[in-house]
Amino acid sequence: MSTPQDSSLGREVAYPRQYDPTLLFPIPRQGARDEIGIAAGALPFIGHDRWHAYELGWLDARGKPRVATATFTVPCDSPCLVESKSLKLYLNSLNATRFNSDAAVLECIGTDLSVRAGADVAVAFGLPRMAEAVEGELLDALDVEIDHYGPPRAEFLTIDPETVVEETLASELLKSNCPVTGQPDWATVSIHYHGPRIDRVELLRYLVSFRDHAEFHEQCVERIFHDVMTHCHPALLSVEARYTRRGGLDINPWRATPGAQPPDLKRELRQ
Repeated sequence: MSTPQDSSLGREVAYPRQYDPTLLFPIPRQGARDEIGIAAGALPFIGHDRWHAYELGWLDARGKPRVATATFTVPCDSPCLVESKSLKLYLNSLNATRFNSDAAVLECIGTDLSVRAGADVAVAFGLPRMAEAVEGELLDALDVEIDHYGPPRAEFLTIDPETVVEETLASELLKSNCPVTGQPDWATVSIHYHGPRIDRVELLRYLVSFRDHAEFHEQCVERIFHDVMTHCHPALLSVEARYTRRGGLDINPWRATPGAQPPDLKRELRQ
């Protein structure tokens, strides 16, 4: 089975003492997409899930410990996402494993993640540079009364059909919850679009309506993309959420209309 309830998520798990790629737990993407309204087949978006790993270690050929940071990029058209706790456990299983070279470490991780995701996963040492500030117009200071915190309410999204703009709107108030443990997930979300002007107050109310919602990071971003496309009808749309770190990992899902340019490789200050 490949549901969160079948994984190690939310359970007490022994610290792995040896390399074990079976710790990686894949979850098929299509189940959540069916719930959102994204049919199987050709996806309405392009994108990826970019992971930042801050706690990566192994032994060199002579047994000396090595440490590094790394970035993993999973394409959004992979059949499966990889559950985050299982990825942490897997990376920990490398701590006592000897590798002949740094390149062998990257090859091992890339192969294992690609097998579980069902598509080629790019792996590289290092992290993107830190962003100096949130990009786009930050909505969080808007004077708005909010009393709905879940489930996400797409009908909040409204537009001015007479005014066409291209702009980037952002919020640091996106929060959802892990669907198994209930732990909070925090993110800065950035929405770049070209189309009818989106009402900023209603967009903020919509984003806050994820606050008590239980869904994985990748699925939240796909839901935002789907809802904005359905209710606001932009010609171009790009949605990226940069989630804060948990267990030495942060996740940065990005979804966009085909042809859109990927966002700059940066990290938020909160990450």
